[in-house]
Amino acid sequence: MANSALSFLRRLVLPAALVALTAGLIPSAWALDVNSATKSELDAIKGIGPKISQRIVTERKKSAFKDWADFQARVSGIGPKVAKDLQGQGLTVGGGMAMAAKPAAPAAPAAAAKPAAPAMAAKPAAPAAPAEAMKK
Repeated sequence: MANSALSFLRRLVLPAALVALTAGLIPSAWALDVNSATKSELDAIKGIGPKISQRIVTERKKSAFKDWADFQARVSGIGPKVAKDLQGQGLTVGGGMAMAAKPAAPAAPAAAAKPAAPAMAAKPAAPAAPAEAMKK
């Protein structure tokens, strides 16, 4: 019985847990924080090899990463796409899962309103024809 339970775990539960982890469905208790992970733990993450994990450890020794933007700026080889992939695998920066969205570009300044054309002086209307001339 114990053998079949273990077999069940290996075939169904573990793959489901891995899928959930990579999809970001498992809470951060399963997450690995870049500020506390060992070099070998970082190496085990898809998308981080020995060179990038060494860069991470070297930069981390200088100071802890504050957020995803700081992490991306300081570690060569980690751009927005790679960072999003790493986040999907459960990697966090400072325990935070969410990457901040890029700030919106500032709105273009409104074009200066053109002053309205000066009103033209109205021409006086032509004098009306006498009423008697209208009757004819």
